[in-house]
Amino acid sequence: MNTATDTREANDSRPGAFDPVATWLLVICAMVFAMIVLGGVTRLTQSGLSMVDWHPVTGWLPPLTEAAWQAAFDAYRQSPEYRHVNAGMSLSGFQEIFWLEYLHRLFGRIIGVVFFIPFAWFLAKGRLNGPIRKKCAILFVLGGLQGVLGWYMVKSGLVDEPSVSQYRLAAHLSLALAIYLFALWTALDIIQPRYAVVPRDRARFVAWATGVLGFIFLTVFSGALVAGLDAGLMYNTFPLMEGRLLPADAFHLRPVYLNFFEDRATVQFDHRVLAVSTVCLVVAFWAGVRRADAPQGIKRGAGFMALAVLAQAGIGIATLLMAVPVVLGALHQAGAVVLLTSALWCLHQARR
Repeated sequence: MNTATDTREANDSRPGAFDPVATWLLVICAMVFAMIVLGGVTRLTQSGLSMVDWHPVTGWLPPLTEAAWQAAFDAYRQSPEYRHVNAGMSLSGFQEIFWLEYLHRLFGRIIGVVFFIPFAWFLAKGRLNGPIRKKCAILFVLGGLQGVLGWYMVKSGLVDEPSVSQYRLAAHLSLALAIYLFALWTALDIIQPRYAVVPRDRARFVAWATGVLGFIFLTVFSGALVAGLDAGLMYNTFPLMEGRLLPADAFHLRPVYLNFFEDRATVQFDHRVLAVSTVCLVVAFWAGVRRADAPQGIKRGAGFMALAVLAQAGIGIATLLMAVPVVLGALHQAGAVVLLTSALWCLHQARR
C-alpha cells in the first residue's frame, strides 16, 4: 500500500498554509478576482471604450495637463461610441467614463508587477523548482496574453459599431477565469498536496466534480455572450420570457448554429436553460456525495457549492428582473467567480 508521500503529487515548495509561494499566489487570485469584477463594472457603466489607444509600457499615467486631456478627448470623439452614443459629450463627461477604464487598465498592470517581481525573486532563491515553476511560468505567459486579448476586445468596438464583439468579450472573461482557477489550483497544490494518481475509491467523486466544474464554466461562458450582446436588457421577466417558455423571435438566424452566439433572444434563453440546469446539477451532486458517504472534505465542498449556486441563481434572477443595474450586474459576475471557486475547491478536495 502506497503512503501519502508515495502517492501525492510532489512539489518543491513546502506544504503549509503560510508558505510564501502559496500566499503570493492567493494574493494574485484575490487581485484577479477584483479585476474581473472591476471589468464588469467598467462594461456596465459603458466606460470600456473611453480609451481608444493602448500603450502597454508607457500608459501608466493618465493625462496630467489640460492639453493632454483635450488630446485624449479629441481622439475619443473620432470613435463610433462618441458619434452614435455620446455625441455632444463635454470634457468633464468624458473624464467620468475615462477614469474607470483607466483604473481597470492600471490595475491590470499592477497585477503584472505583483506577479513578476516575486516570481523573479522566488526563481533566484530556488523556491520554484519542478512543477510549480512550470505552472507559474504558464501563468506569466497567460497574463501577458490576457492584456493583448483585452485590447483586441476593445479594438472591436472602435471600428464601426460602439460595442465590442461578444466573442472577444467571452474569450477575455474566459481567459481571466482560467488564470484565476489555475493560480488557485496551484496554490492549493502547495497548501494541500493531492494524489498524483487518484485512488480508486475517489475516482467517481473526481469525475463528478470535474463534470460539474466544466458545466459551470460553460454556463458562465454563456453569460459572457449575454453580456456581450446586451441580451439581459430584453425579456426582463422570469421564469417565462414575456409569457412564453421560448420567445417567438428566437432561432431566426440561418444557419441555425449562429443563433447560439449571435441572436439575443436565443442567447438569453440558452443562459436561462444552462443556469437552471447548473442549479439542478449542483444540488444533485451535493445530495449524491452525502448519500455516497464521501470524505468529509468533499461533503464540505459540495455544501459550499450548493449554497453558492442558490445565491448566484437568486442574484441572476434579480439582475434580470431589474434590467441589469450596475451593482447587481457586478455582483452576479462576482458570484460566478465564487461558484467556480467552490467547484474547483471541491474537485481539489476529491483529489486529496
